[in-house]
Amino acid sequence: MKRILEGIGMVLLVAGVCGVLRELTGWFPFMGFTRFVTEHFEFLHGREIFANVVIGVVGFAVLMISDQYKKA
Repeated sequence: MKRILEGIGMVLLVAGVCGVLRELTGWFPFMGFTRFVTEHFEFLHGREIFANVVIGVVGFAVLMISDQYKKA
């Protein structure tokens, strides 16, 4: 369980950081996950940076939760 949470948390954290960098600088055009989230949901139009920051924070929170589990 710990490894699964670590993997999910790392993916979300990297996706959030890459999404913020993509919105601010235009880098990382290959990050389809962040483009899908910010372009296909109407309520996120104009709030792309906020959505990517939230994705990164959720990833960090999942990493912190996974740290609470003991190795099995």
